[in-house]
Amino acid sequence: MTRHADVVIAGGGIMGSAIAYFLGADPDFHGSILVAERDPSYATCATALSWGGIRQQFSTPENIRMSLYAAAFLRTAGEALAVAGAAPDLAFREQGYLFLASESGRPVLESNLRLQLSLGAEVQLLDPGALQSRFPWLNIEGIAAGAFGPRNEGWIDPSALMHGFARKARALGAEYLRDEVTGIDTAQGQVTGIRLASGGAVKCGTLVNAAGPQAGALAALAGVELPIRPRKRTSFVFDCRESLPPLPLTIDPSGVAVRPEGSQHIAIVSPPEDRDPDSADLEPDRDLFEESIWPVLAKRIPAFGAVKVTGAWAGHYDYNTFDQNAILGPHPKFGNFLFCNGFSGHGIQQSPAAGRALAELIVHGEYRALDLSAFAFSRIAAGRELKELNVV
Repeated sequence: MTRHADVVIAGGGIMGSAIAYFLGADPDFHGSILVAERDPSYATCATALSWGGIRQQFSTPENIRMSLYAAAFLRTAGEALAVAGAAPDLAFREQGYLFLASESGRPVLESNLRLQLSLGAEVQLLDPGALQSRFPWLNIEGIAAGAFGPRNEGWIDPSALMHGFARKARALGAEYLRDEVTGIDTAQGQVTGIRLASGGAVKCGTLVNAAGPQAGALAALAGVELPIRPRKRTSFVFDCRESLPPLPLTIDPSGVAVRPEGSQHIAIVSPPEDRDPDSADLEPDRDLFEESIWPVLAKRIPAFGAVKVTGAWAGHYDYNTFDQNAILGPHPKFGNFLFCNGFSGHGIQQSPAAGRALAELIVHGEYRALDLSAFAFSRIAAGRELKELNVV
């Protein structure tokens, strides 16, 4: 049986649901929205397994603007996403991000900070003495400077935001279908419809790729090469014998990151490139803690010299192998095939801006709230990288 939807969104995670919400909330949109999501429990989706970080400390203007937009949106999200008087509790922990830099890394940190301040982010540059005074639990050996965001930075409950978008999108008329897109039909430079794992088919006016780590595989169904790969990231949960004050999310120059999680702490690091293949499984890489994470933590935060790992989990980044930045907007060949992919671990904080941007393209044919044209698909064919230096 073949049906029709004006907009089909492949993927009902945080990006797909944000797009569905902003479409439904736009008074100029009068079409039908169908969201195809293969696992409505979201048990293994990237959002549910993420840290939910919110920060403005990026190296590209567009990423900074997107996160500033998100910070403002999150402060009123309860009202915007309320359904029948029930509002999502995002549990925003505004404890900041602390990026640490060695002497060689200090110029990049300072350059990033100047850009962030020029765009309205509240970030402070701290020399070693100021770091030691403000964060006495920190060992500043080898540290030349730190950048700390005291406002609009921290972390939220990522599942609460995702479900908040999805519930509100449904309330605004979006239909969620438990199914997976297994085929894309095209004709004369347009996507004409999709085929589903259940055997059904849907004719559509617009198709949006919001398939997260599976975005590359979805694009391939239309013969499109999209440089998005599922890359596994393992998070470790541990207890610390010593009581510490509330820590910001702290990033060592090595790339090891740590933050509090309730009465415990969690830590993560990207594996070496030769140990970072495309991955479909969610088995934690347990060797990373002893090999790469704990030695750094024990040196940087001496209280972590005595810790006990109590758990670990793995999730996936929708990793853009081209330049670790988002790919947004239409494909050059198929004008009604839109992408919202490749956030490389930044998707939670960028979902409000990305969702609104894609909705604006669909409804108005242009960006209005933020100009995100720098993320266009065309940069890939042109070999024009928009490199993000602050990938955590």
